[in-house]
Parts: sequence; C-alpha cells; structure tokens
Amino acid sequence: MAVVAAFMVPHPPLIVPEVGRGGEKEIEKTAAAYRRVAEEIAYLKPETIVISSPHAVMYRDYFHISPGREARGSLADFRAPDVSFTAEYDEELRDAVCRLARERDLPAGTEGERNPRLDHGVMVPLYFIRRELKSFRLLRVGLSGLPYEDHYALGQVIRKAAEETGRRVVFVASGDLSHKLKASGPYGFAPEGPKYDEKVMDVCGRAAFGELMDFSEDFCERAAECGHRSFVIMAGALDGMAVEAEALSHQDVTGVGYGVCVFRPKGEDEKRRFLDIRRAAEEKRLEGIRKESDPWVKLARQSVESYVLRRQVMSVPEGLPEEMTRTRAGAFVSIHKNGALRGCIGTIAPTRDSLAEEIIRNAVSAAVRDPRFDPIKPDELRWLEIHVDVLEPPEDIESEDDLDVKKYGVIVSRGHRRGLLLPDLEGVDTVARQVDIARRKAGIEPGEKVKLQRFRVVRHT
Repeated sequence: MAVVAAFMVPHPPLIVPEVGRGGEKEIEKTAAAYRRVAEEIAYLKPETIVISSPHAVMYRDYFHISPGREARGSLADFRAPDVSFTAEYDEELRDAVCRLARERDLPAGTEGERNPRLDHGVMVPLYFIRRELKSFRLLRVGLSGLPYEDHYALGQVIRKAAEETGRRVVFVASGDLSHKLKASGPYGFAPEGPKYDEKVMDVCGRAAFGELMDFSEDFCERAAECGHRSFVIMAGALDGMAVEAEALSHQDVTGVGYGVCVFRPKGEDEKRRFLDIRRAAEEKRLEGIRKESDPWVKLARQSVESYVLRRQVMSVPEGLPEEMTRTRAGAFVSIHKNGALRGCIGTIAPTRDSLAEEIIRNAVSAAVRDPRFDPIKPDELRWLEIHVDVLEPPEDIESEDDLDVKKYGVIVSRGHRRGLLLPDLEGVDTVARQVDIARRKAGIEPGEKVKLQRFRVVRHT
C-alpha cells in the first residue's frame, strides 16, 4: 500500500472543549471541518497515521522522528489534564524511513529525543481522530530548519517506506497558518499575515504543491506561520500523484489562521514530480549563472571546489585582472543553496597580500568553517550559488540617520564585540532591522551604547 490520503489541519488547543470551555464555539467552523476529516480517516481505515508537527522535537539541520514503542500525551499544560492518551508507534515503518533517509543522505533519525511526550501539534489532531478510529499506529515526525526541498524529500522517503512495508498510511500535516492576522490577536498584526493565509489556502486548494517551495523564508517568518514546512513534507508524500484537493475551511477570528484541507490521491501523474521539476530548472539556472560569473566569483567557486573535492587550498591562478592581484581589500564570500544561506565568511579589512588570496581563503572558510552550518559536501557543489562582496574601508558615522540599507553595510561595535551586516540583503529593508541584526551578531544588548560605522561594497555575482 502507500499514502491513501493526506490532510492539512491546525492545532489550536482552544478547539478541544475541555480546554476551550465554551470558547471553542468561536471556531466552530474549523471544528466541523475537523470532524469531517476524522470521519474520512476512519472510513479509510489506515494502519498507520503519520503526523508532522511543528511542536515535536525540532533541530536546525536534522529531522527528528520519535523513537520508542509508544508515547503518552496530555493537554495538562492547557488546563485539561483529563485529555490524555497513549499512542503506539509503528516501529517497522519508522525503521524503514530512517534507513531510506540515510541512503538518500537526508539527515533524519531518532537521535536527540528531548521530550518523549506527545506535543499538542499531535494531541489536537488525535483528539478528533480517536473519536472515530480506535485502532492505528503512529509515526511522529518533527520539522527542521533545513530548506523546503529537504522537507519535500522527507515526504518522498515516508511514502517509499510505506510502499516497502506495505502500510496503508494517512498523512496528517499539523500546522497553524499565520499568527499575525489581527491587531487584537495574541501576536499582533503584520501585513504578510493575511497575504500568507490567502496564498497558502489558494495553493493547497489547487494541490499546486510545487508552489509551496516558492514561499520565501523571510515572507513566512514575517507572517509568523508555524505549519509551512509540515505542509511541504505532506506534499512530498504525495509526489508524482494526481490529487483531488478540497479546502474545507479557513478561519482567522482569533488572529491566528486555521486552515483545513483534504487531499485524495487519484493515481500516478509524472507531471507532478515537483522536486524533480524544480531541481531541473534550478540546475539550468545555475549553469547559466556559472557561465556568466565574473572572475571574482569564478575564483571563489574554484577555491570552494578545490577544497571540498581535494582538501587543497588553491594557489592564485594566472590570468586574473590586476585589480585582484595588485590590490588588497576585505571581502566576504556568501554561499547559497536552494535560496537559503549555506555559508558566509569574510574579512572587514585585508589580511592577505592580495584580494585574490583574500577571496580564496574566505571561500574555503565559508564552505567548511562557518560554525552555523555543516561543511559543504561534494554532492552539493552543483547546487551552490556564490557571491563575492569586496569591501571599501569603513567610515565612522554619528547616527543611524547616516545609513541606507541598500547602499551601505553597517558595523556595530562596543569594546571588543563587533557585528557586521552587508548591504542590500533580502528581508533587511529598514535601518533599524539592519542595526538590530548586527547588534545581535555581536552580542550587544539593545540599550547598550555603540559605535557605528558604514561601508560600501562592490558586489560580484
């Protein structure tokens, strides 16, 4: 068997009567849709229900899949300790998912369990499902900070594991939409909030799953959504399948978006292998960029490839522009993969005999020594997009009024602590945000007095 249906559901504890104590009537439309979902799942009689939850154990660079034979959960944290139950895990399916993920070099497994209790992102869906279906096993999957493409790939792995084990599986993608829909809501308002809800309900209502990977990280962050990656895993579990989609409900009355959708597979459809389509288009785009790159970026790429493939720091090659070999300057090398930062290291002032050497060394550091990321592996090289920013000498400024996020980078310092942010970065559209990020990078608190400097860069792509 395989994945016989998938469902997108929210997880507000309020919707559980023992928690809401009458307040659940405010979102009765969502509750009615939830009951329909539970009835359909019961009709399908799945052997295993896979639930992806934003509130399960989550790591930046690893998908956590809950270990053990079973887990218990309750809504005691929401004043409803009597709402509690135990779920039996599908160990065979879990083992298959972990093995297939390893074979695909996808970082997923059962290590790093911090809290074995079922989280409310799982408890709320199970509250409704268990009223209609008593016998099933569970696979609980956490999200990660990895790119959307990796989440989609995990969904593909889950589907393949279901096929290998012969399981009849239902996938439940647990996740609220935007948390910033109303000024009166608990999280306030952001203009991206209603835009996100409208967009994601449209995309899911059409089962246009490839478009889920087009949402920018910055847009989702500003919308304060919590379920997007959960929905992407679900989409991967339906990869290559024709899908009948039905949007059952959407509510925003509490200031948080609650969307409920049903996805029914209708047979194979090769045109819906969205990750393959996306990767083919990305490979073609990157090939064009590599051909058009200037000597600064080509040198950075050669340096990355030399070190990642052969563990060699390359020498300065012949034939470079004199501007690179006879001048000295600080430079930053930024590496992106699938639109997400993969490494960025640089020097504010020159530390080498030439700009070319500066680029070579900083490219190696960005590839394998950025403490925020694992070292780049050889199979990632073709997916990398590399930029080089050459810095002009910084100048002291009196206040933030002398900054322009598009024109100038900023250096914020206090004593030995110093934070730098390059200009014209996606998602950094105000001086206040630029300075705040630089402060946080330096570990400088908002109220502390700082020295400000600005600098221009020449960006090479």
